[in-house]
Amino acid sequence: MSDYRLDTKCVQGGYRPGNGEPRQIPIVQSTTFRYETSEAMGRLFDLEDSGYFYTRLQNPTNDLVAAKIAEMEGGTAAMLTSSGQAANFFALFNVCECGSHIVASSAIYGGTFNLIEVTMRKMGITATFVAPDCTEEELNAAFQENTRAVFGETIANPALTVLDIEKFAKAAHAHGVPLIVDNTFPTPVNCRPFEWGADIVTHSTTKYMDGHGAAVGGAIVDSGNFDWMAHADKFPGLCTPDDSYHGITYAEKFGQGGAFITKCTAQLMRDLGSIQSPQHAFYLNLGLESLHVRMPRHVENGQAVAEFLANHPKVVNVTYSGLPGDKYYDLAQKYMPKGGCGVVSFELEGGRAAAETFMKHLKLAAIETHVADARTCCLNPATSTHRQMTDEQLEAAGIPAGLVRMSCGLEDKEDLIADLAQALEAI
Repeated sequence: MSDYRLDTKCVQGGYRPGNGEPRQIPIVQSTTFRYETSEAMGRLFDLEDSGYFYTRLQNPTNDLVAAKIAEMEGGTAAMLTSSGQAANFFALFNVCECGSHIVASSAIYGGTFNLIEVTMRKMGITATFVAPDCTEEELNAAFQENTRAVFGETIANPALTVLDIEKFAKAAHAHGVPLIVDNTFPTPVNCRPFEWGADIVTHSTTKYMDGHGAAVGGAIVDSGNFDWMAHADKFPGLCTPDDSYHGITYAEKFGQGGAFITKCTAQLMRDLGSIQSPQHAFYLNLGLESLHVRMPRHVENGQAVAEFLANHPKVVNVTYSGLPGDKYYDLAQKYMPKGGCGVVSFELEGGRAAAETFMKHLKLAAIETHVADARTCCLNPATSTHRQMTDEQLEAAGIPAGLVRMSCGLEDKEDLIADLAQALEAI
């Protein structure tokens, strides 16, 4: 499918049925797979043959959907995980171990911040957080001798800052480590980070890729561009023999384009088991088939809502990279000329109390711990997704207490604006 355009890959990527085979991706709802001989199964366990023996590691349905996402992102290999959180953890842990260090943007989803700053710290992996709009000097100063990865979000959730992918990629590569980018909000329809220097891309497929609030999931895609063997001393897990697989060295056996995902599957999925169910993968594929049609509508609605809010007297400020006056407008035009996403963040006059009153009076938009859905939803991050963060951490992430994150769905934009107007009137 490499010769086809992205819209075609959304519909037909990953799976090309043969004569008499199912037109839709089959759901292989089985935990195990039968073999005629122990030798045949043994070759699978030794990673000598490709195939399936237990769904905790791999499943045909999952692999077909992962292959589609890899084609959409322009990567060489991909895998599905049980959630976006699992995808980010696996992507980072695949190159980190006790004693490693991560450089990360401070403007990231609160759950990912907690993952890196709290949970991974307990595992002996430390992190330095930098502002997404830091200078090159400030960014390079954050690196340490034991830094093993750089992490950021294309469009941060919920601050909506836009990552300068080229700047972060340049710094990562200067220090011999990969740049991992969470591309959940724009999706490959609106941004393909590999084209700007990113090495690994992650997704919460729960969001726009699924698009209907039906199935939790995540994905990891490898660009195949990072030369692990050129930095073998930093990545022993990829560049030295793995005793649990009879001494296989992933970077040698599977090459630059396959080593990362193979290790992530063979080691991390084997031991931690955060697999996406085949049923969820099937739902995800249904969402992917219309992703290229849905994303422009999300952007259209987000733009209309942002423009309305920007002119409302009860709104302190609006963050949406499609607004010409937005701090990240120029970066968004560079990386996402077709638009970013349908999520708009805005701060209300009156802080937390005003936000609570506003949301209480919404009729069409629902208060949900969700985003990037066909249906419009909103929340106040300071009291929900980011409530574990201190005031200082919230400030660093650009999330004031009166901030409302609104995810514009696929409804008529005039109805969305009317709902906002009446809810604002109640403040």
